[in-house]
Amino acid sequence: MRALFELPSPDGQPAVLASDADSRPRRPQLDPEALVAGLNGPQRDAVTHAGSPLLIVAGAGSGKTRVLTHRIAYLLAARDVHPGQVIAITFTNKAAGEMKERVAALVGNRARLMWVSTFHSACVRILRAEHDHAGLKSTFSIYDADDSRRLMQLVARELDLDPKRHPARGLATQVSNLKNELVDPETFAARAKGPMERAVAEAYTLYQRRLKEAHALDFDDLIMTTVHLFQSHPHVAENYRRRFRHVLVDEYQDTNHAQYQLIKELVSGTEGLEPAELCVVGDADQSIYAFRGATIRNILEFERDYKDARTIMLEQNYRSTQTILNAANAVISRNPSRKPKRLWSDQGAGESIVGYVADTEHAEADWVAREIDRLTDDTDARPGDVAVFYRTNAQSRVFEEVFIRVGLPYKVVGGVRFYERREVRDALAYLRAIVNDDDTVSIRRIMNTPRRGIGDRAEGAVEALSSRDRISFGAAMRRAADAPGISSRAVNGIGDFVALLEGLRELSETAPPEEVLEATLTRSGYLAELEESTDPQDAGRVENLQELVSVAREFTERVEGNDEQATLAGFLEQVALVADADQIPSDDPDHQGVVTLMTLHTAKGLEFPIVFLTGLEDGVFPHMRALGDNNELEEERRLAYVGITRARQRLYLSRAVTRSAWGAPSYNPTSRFIAELPEELVRWERTEGSYTSWSGTGGGVGNRGGSGASGGAARGGGFSGGTPKAAALAQRLGIDGSKLSTASELRQAAPKVAVGDRVNHQRYGLGRVLAVEGQGPSARAQIDFGDQTMWLVLRHAPVEKI
Repeated sequence: MRALFELPSPDGQPAVLASDADSRPRRPQLDPEALVAGLNGPQRDAVTHAGSPLLIVAGAGSGKTRVLTHRIAYLLAARDVHPGQVIAITFTNKAAGEMKERVAALVGNRARLMWVSTFHSACVRILRAEHDHAGLKSTFSIYDADDSRRLMQLVARELDLDPKRHPARGLATQVSNLKNELVDPETFAARAKGPMERAVAEAYTLYQRRLKEAHALDFDDLIMTTVHLFQSHPHVAENYRRRFRHVLVDEYQDTNHAQYQLIKELVSGTEGLEPAELCVVGDADQSIYAFRGATIRNILEFERDYKDARTIMLEQNYRSTQTILNAANAVISRNPSRKPKRLWSDQGAGESIVGYVADTEHAEADWVAREIDRLTDDTDARPGDVAVFYRTNAQSRVFEEVFIRVGLPYKVVGGVRFYERREVRDALAYLRAIVNDDDTVSIRRIMNTPRRGIGDRAEGAVEALSSRDRISFGAAMRRAADAPGISSRAVNGIGDFVALLEGLRELSETAPPEEVLEATLTRSGYLAELEESTDPQDAGRVENLQELVSVAREFTERVEGNDEQATLAGFLEQVALVADADQIPSDDPDHQGVVTLMTLHTAKGLEFPIVFLTGLEDGVFPHMRALGDNNELEEERRLAYVGITRARQRLYLSRAVTRSAWGAPSYNPTSRFIAELPEELVRWERTEGSYTSWSGTGGGVGNRGGSGASGGAARGGGFSGGTPKAAALAQRLGIDGSKLSTASELRQAAPKVAVGDRVNHQRYGLGRVLAVEGQGPSARAQIDFGDQTMWLVLRHAPVEKI
């Protein structure tokens, strides 16, 4: 019998022929019944559903990955779907890799024909294959958030925008938000009102032009460009619609408008073609990424978007005890705009939740450390079983100080990540300049790194030539002698740099990525400069570069293991698409012996036997900015729900009566989330501070409504330093009275710096002061650290003048 249809191969791979059972090669038969055995009723329904769009509302710990993977296997086993017709999309490479492995364990090598990837990876794959239609070079660069900020800095400088009114970071965020809404520069420019919006429109327009000249796309472009490609080239869209007949999307509650529209484009029917079968999995109660553009309406209004949709609720939890689930249910039930859902477990009630009220954040961290120590002594718990969650990154500092003092091993997730380190970014910039000779941001980053006599004046002269002749910065460098006002020394330095890149480009055509990387580090002199340095930090930088070479070698081994060629462009694509969540040490045995410290946002998708949820005070968690906004307060409540449902066996809640803010103690009332918990669920080890607050209200949990303090204190105000009350309080708390410094003392404590000063920061290294604002406690400085420029409040920053 003839083939029924031929699957198009948009990514250039050999076409896959899908025919009926008589002409298809014989494969081991999967048993559909075996695939649904052991699933509960709703899970089974979700796996076997056919036809109409399907929304699986998967509560925390309800086995959604199992349902997704078994559904994919069931499509092949029971419905004779060809694996090449399946695309499964999730948010992180880690989640995609796990799903791919679990599907392969069920269906074998046929899983390789499916697309199981992140949104961004899928779009890159489509855009590489369709680069002609998209108006791109096949070797286009991908700019991450840091590259986008650097390019926006160049754009803002070119437009002469005031950096105080229009900081590059703010402009980049606004442009990112516009792209997430699929608003292009022309559309926004046409509707911009007032000077602020017009400045953004101007920056957005020039930013996109510079990206195009550099043959680069930023992360938001990957999705927006794919959507626009499908909309402007219907035949391209039809190819993918014919190929992908089954579209599955994980974490649907985290999608933004652009991602929503991409899915809609993929599953739309065309003439003579029924819409693809759509299955989305998510939980509106875990929608916590509004600040990234995620819109909860996508999941709440799924049934309105797809009229004949079916919804299946997964409410049985396989992770936590019923006590923990009861707490989570009680908190989230206070959010009005949600589908009613109640998690339950057959694991029994388990341990009571333990609560603790500390006098200060230092006392809170001390209690957490002592309790972890007790658990590891008295039970079979290990430090690696424990996670400490907090609302903002700044809260980790106190825990780190205490854990170091008591000798408790820990790891902070969300510090300076490997791919964000300066030397790693420098090395990757070299590689990207090799692959794409028009990549402006990468070339400008490394043209004088290490120093080769190309100063700011020379760079400005090349930029002027680029603007005058409307050519890319890379092309202008190759004509550096024509640049107005450039010195012969700079022309020679640029000539050497261009020749270096050309030689490495030639090498990259035959050598694997790790060899190109090693040659780059050696020939450029970058490695020699670090090895000869007397700065002790540079030894660590050499180790990081060695690690990057190892990453490249692992990439080559993996790709060549699949009988494909490892290319430098492929390696850079993999690195560019690594998501933050992929840095989390979840199952890595190397990290099983350490306590994990992380923000609640980072904790999503993880689980731990023991969880400490800290800083439960109104103004801390929920965050201060959410207190006057119901939508933001609902999101904070979802964040609390996420934090609670990470715990498997034991959950601890803690708060501090006083917490240092801007160098002075402040009082925040009990978090309203504590008030929302049924009293019988929590056993309080300590219910109040050891003193009565200066506003006349007790600092304990007795006032569970969270409105305990009055006046300025309740709104997060603090002490006026140096008063008798403050001194008396310091004595009662047993803390150093200098922590209640007066304003004049704070003024003296802040390091005095001036524009042009060189400084050293404990975390960011050497930098130069670009601007100074304010005086006394509010004095701040703008400092250029080479790979990033930032404003720092001087009295808080660990900055030393050199």
